[in-house]
Amino acid sequence: MHVTIFTPTYNRAELMPRLFESLSKLDYSDFEWVIVDDGSTDLTSSLVATFQVQATFSIRYIVQTNKGKHIAINKGVEAANGELFFIVDSDDTLTPDALSVVVNTYNTELKSKDIGGVSLRGCYADGTIVGNSNFKRVVCNSLDIRNVYGVTGDLVEVFTTKVMKEFPFPEIENEKFCPEVLVWNRIAQKYKLVYVNNAIYVVEYQKDGLTDRIVKIRMTSPIASMLTYSELSSYTIPIKQKIKAGINFWRFSFNSSMPFIEKLKLIGWRYLPILPFGFVYYVYDMYKHK
Repeated sequence: MHVTIFTPTYNRAELMPRLFESLSKLDYSDFEWVIVDDGSTDLTSSLVATFQVQATFSIRYIVQTNKGKHIAINKGVEAANGELFFIVDSDDTLTPDALSVVVNTYNTELKSKDIGGVSLRGCYADGTIVGNSNFKRVVCNSLDIRNVYGVTGDLVEVFTTKVMKEFPFPEIENEKFCPEVLVWNRIAQKYKLVYVNNAIYVVEYQKDGLTDRIVKIRMTSPIASMLTYSELSSYTIPIKQKIKAGINFWRFSFNSSMPFIEKLKLIGWRYLPILPFGFVYYVYDMYKHK
């Protein structure tokens, strides 16, 4: 089975050699590496050229003007030749058995039409799983793994390329960020994943990364943020999570010039009473990130 490992990158030339080294040590060889450069101004281009000379696997390098990770993912999906699409960020690495585990896990469920991929675990450099480890193997959608099974921490989703093409990221004018969970939740309405509690993805959170700057980034992409929380509030999740989604919807809505009535259509009248709580968070965000 051919796998596409996809890396979106932006000015991470100093970190990418680690990822390249980890890919070179994989014990599964039927894969390609597709890189979409989101307008880097560092030495990424020349670095990738050296990778292409050294590698024993296919490397394709695509450059786009700076539009955001979600647009890069869409472009990577379009270019992918693999049956599975595995997003690996430029600041992270894979364990040597990562692809073997992914492919073997997926192959056990090939006959199930509602399986959209597999999900493994992220871990720190010492092998400690990020989050809890209260399961061995579960087949469910990405909402239930959190809300029914109570799993926390990093889950590493590997979707089929067919599913990724079916659910592209929305491209919103003047916004450079779209939460991945928006699309993962949409996929969850139709497909399940096979969750296995194996650590295959080594994370290293960067101070300038998306995780570290997530609130400020959401503030600058309010429409995508509102879509994420409005859709989340409509799904079958615990009431507490619905309320939290509603508050976050209003929280980021104040960063958008969208007419109020249109915002209300997105979230629904029943969430209007919690608007003041969202406003309090908005004021706090503005103070903290001014």
